[in-house]
Amino acid sequence: MAEWAANFSDLFYKCFIKEDRYKLLLSGIGVTVKVSLLAIVIGILIGMLIAMCNLSKKKFLKFLGGIYTDIIRGTPSVTQLMIIYFVIFATVDLDKWIIAAIAFGINSGAYVSEIIRAGILSIDKGQAEAGRSLGLNAYQTMTRIIIPQAVKNIFPALCNEFIVLIKETAIVGYVGLMDIQKAGDFIKSATFIAFMPLIGTAVIYYVLIKILTLLLGRIETRLRKSDAR
Repeated sequence: MAEWAANFSDLFYKCFIKEDRYKLLLSGIGVTVKVSLLAIVIGILIGMLIAMCNLSKKKFLKFLGGIYTDIIRGTPSVTQLMIIYFVIFATVDLDKWIIAAIAFGINSGAYVSEIIRAGILSIDKGQAEAGRSLGLNAYQTMTRIIIPQAVKNIFPALCNEFIVLIKETAIVGYVGLMDIQKAGDFIKSATFIAFMPLIGTAVIYYVLIKILTLLLGRIETRLRKSDAR
């Protein structure tokens, strides 16, 4: 047992303490959080727009929304990231993490649009009819009656999408960003030790997602409490 503890301590020192390699992981956490936060904001904005297109009675808008959703959900996120970074934004002077966030936001938008669409459709049609009978137009009915109720239904699914997004950002190393996973890979290459860096990155992701799950769970509980009032 003492020998195992000494060996573990030695590996830990070589991987994280020596040459301040832990700073790579700290920097990687910052990159992962920045990319994920901006991406989910972009994803929600795009998702709302595409959801409205998919719910529209106009065939052209419905067609555009369907094409977008079909293409994004039918291609790998890593391929989308590389196309957006190396092709679309190849000549644009933007920080790498912003371009990556845009790529993930576009990807997330397709899934968020389906979440929002399903949430809106879950609201009884009588709610819309009641709004129209009160003299509200279609936009007012949607923003004042339908969407506020739909938010409570779609919030858990949006939380899950955010959690998935954090894990998906582990591929940003393909465009040269030093996120958590890339930092772990760098430490692995520098020390020729695989176990400790990989376990370390796994623990960091787990802790981040656990904290996020608890915070979002509290928000959801408060939303549900308002239903009982």
